[in-house]
Amino acid sequence: MQLRCGLEPKTLAALVVVLVVAAVLAAQHFWSGRPQSVSAPETVREEVAVSGPVREPAPSPGPAPTAAASSGKRVVVDVSGMVRSPGVHRLPAGSRVTDALRAAGGVRPGADLTGLNRARVLMDGEQVVVGGPAPPGQPAPGAGAAGPGPGGPGPGGSPVSLSTATVEQLDTLPGVGPVLAQHIVDYRTQHGGFRSVDELREVNGIGERRFADIEPRVQP
Repeated sequence: MQLRCGLEPKTLAALVVVLVVAAVLAAQHFWSGRPQSVSAPETVREEVAVSGPVREPAPSPGPAPTAAASSGKRVVVDVSGMVRSPGVHRLPAGSRVTDALRAAGGVRPGADLTGLNRARVLMDGEQVVVGGPAPPGQPAPGAGAAGPGPGGPGPGGSPVSLSTATVEQLDTLPGVGPVLAQHIVDYRTQHGGFRSVDELREVNGIGERRFADIEPRVQP
């Protein structure tokens, strides 16, 4: 080729190099462009853990009521008679007669508790008399179980004093229950006692008919 084309050795060497490079590039291009078999991608399955229904945590209970909150309301009662420490005592609202007796140091030996309901709930401002004779003009505690017939005087023939009677004693009057008896005591406390029997008409819950039944059995 050198003799025919008159090429110099250097030129011929360069041409050979170019041809070799071209052949390599052609072979590389052919190799990269050949068809290839492609396999299908494997299916990836993600396992999802099945869990039960989500439950929200139960709300924590609120703080327990303190002793000060539970005993915020109090009742004041007068415990007298055959107890070790008679006097005025302050007790939590909802206390019973037995709690008042305990606050007064307990009952003295020989006291008669027959007519005293120790399970009764105390009312503010009442008096609890334990044993002993009743004050003048007042029936003995619990004597209302054998009250007189309509129109008669109080138990023992003595009228009930509106200014000094306890809730239990007022409860012996006809048509007067614990609630109405407490209303009478509240009126007495607010007005400093009863100056006349006619003031009963001003007590909440006493109408003319009930007043007519109570009037013969009470005194101011």
